Amino acid sequence: MISEKDVLTYQRDGVIVVPEVLGADTLAQVRSVIAELVAGSAKTLEHTDVYDLEPGHTAESPRIRRIKTPHKVHKLFDEIVRSEPVLDILKKLLGPGLRLHGSKLNMKSAQYGSPVEWHQDWAFYPHTNDDVLAIGVLLDDCDLANGPMLVTPGTHNREVWNHHGEDGCFAGLIDPDTIKDEIECAVPCMGKAGSMSFHHVRALHGSAMNTSDRPRNLLLYEVAASDAWPLMGVKDFDEFNSRLLSGEPVIAPRMTNVRCACRCRRPGGRDRSTKPSPRRKSPTSPAPPELCECARAMHGRQHLMRRPKSKTINQ
Repeated sequence: MISEKDVLTYQRDGVIVVPEVLGADTLAQVRSVIAELVAGSAKTLEHTDVYDLEPGHTAESPRIRRIKTPHKVHKLFDEIVRSEPVLDILKKLLGPGLRLHGSKLNMKSAQYGSPVEWHQDWAFYPHTNDDVLAIGVLLDDCDLANGPMLVTPGTHNREVWNHHGEDGCFAGLIDPDTIKDEIECAVPCMGKAGSMSFHHVRALHGSAMNTSDRPRNLLLYEVAASDAWPLMGVKDFDEFNSRLLSGEPVIAPRMTNVRCACRCRRPGGRDRSTKPSPRRKSPTSPAPPELCECARAMHGRQHLMRRPKSKTINQ
């Protein structure tokens, strides 16, 4: 499905787009399932375990920003990520052992689909190594008009930027004023419906609002090498192994030296940040001393998922 040249491009840039991986029949099935889910959202006026709603959502005019973990909502979404063409690509990029970390369906409806702030996925789910990527399945034809995902090539080999607010709490976005040059170099992930993008977990990316009269639905899967384990730990090994896409269960994670998220201080090392963020005491057990400060903070679950008063992307 992809060539050695594509693999080298992914290793260099941290992103590739593979044309029309999904066929017309599968796309038709997916759109039918989405239509049913949208109709079902009319039953709620608040966010749920399935739906993130857009401002202005009503029962009469449903507006959905995101469907959460769609692979758990409908079996078709699980079948797609386990299909032979997708696994063939993943094995060439990550290796033979693969595990699904999570999924979501971002729905950028015509005229009002919300932007996605600039960020790196690593800030949300760091692992013991960075053989981790996200698949973006284009469910609609995507061009510059309907808010494509924008990725800055090469940023997967650089630092992880600060994703915290001024209060030190995790915000899930980067201040665009600190990455102006990187935003200027971003490239759009565009293509026909059924095409898929594959971007590295540390690649810088975001997207603008959909101002066109066409939708731009993007189905996202987060996939890791089976020996890449989340730093937040594994609570249920049966569930963890149920997400294996290929290969055998792994009983020990592979550790690699990944550049420190948020450029903070490692124990016994120098402080590499110009403005150290205030840190709160961890309410749980002490973190292993070899972890950097940001990983220790995640160990203590101090990163409060709170939206700051921050800017969205100005693309």
